Amino acid sequence: MTTHTNTQTAVITGAGTGIGFAVAQAFLDAGGNVVLNGRTESKLQNAAKQLGHPDRIEIVAGDITQAQTSDKLVDAAVKRFGRVDLLVNNAGTFSMKPFTDYTVEELDGFLGYLRGTFVLSQSAVRQFRKQGGGGSIVNIGTILTLNGVAGVPSSAPIAAKGGITALTKNLSSELASENIRINAVAPGVVPTPLYGDLTDEQLDSLNHMQPLGRYGVPKDIADAVMYLAGANWVTGVVLPVDGGVDAGGDGVSRIVREVKATSAA
Repeated sequence: MTTHTNTQTAVITGAGTGIGFAVAQAFLDAGGNVVLNGRTESKLQNAAKQLGHPDRIEIVAGDITQAQTSDKLVDAAVKRFGRVDLLVNNAGTFSMKPFTDYTVEELDGFLGYLRGTFVLSQSAVRQFRKQGGGGSIVNIGTILTLNGVAGVPSSAPIAAKGGITALTKNLSSELASENIRINAVAPGVVPTPLYGDLTDEQLDSLNHMQPLGRYGVPKDIADAVMYLAGANWVTGVVLPVDGGVDAGGDGVSRIVREVKATSAA
């Protein structure tokens, strides 16, 4: 059933679990509509069931690294809800290994998410313009593009995330005159399915190594996304949300060393 509404609509990638799911929950709680995207239909259906509000949720399964997915997402939002007000580029992947161990194929895989962010943002901006201008894009990056640390060897995924950080800065200037705002959140350690299964001991070690005394949870990032989405005089910002790790210098390296020590014990 097609449901057109004046309520704001958000398109969220990587929305089946973790940070994307939390952003969807926050936007729904604020009364908005959401279009959930991820690779796996069953995960999205499960997420939608958990979120509730079926009248305000649309699901579009698809790989965001494939260009054709972008138009499908925007088209689905417009068909179901009549417009797009917010795009959250959250989908991504991560791995750690020494710099010279990465293959070109692995690098291309990470860069696919940069390409997906670029192309989906193009689709969203075209729709913003059709609606008369104005709109918001929030990209999910990482604190490691602002503060590289030796204890987290991840040059390939961070190169791609660094491109998203640069895109945020440049695009925000280009589109400011149209009241289209581009911002990013740079999370610190937020255990999600992307991290794999962590033991209770590993999670406890993450808590103790954070300057603010705990690791992040997806809601911490969702709160920052919601702030940036509604902050009408903020654009071009890359906002660290990391429990103070960036301000605390080598905090991430110490966290990783602690986790590795716990794993080896």
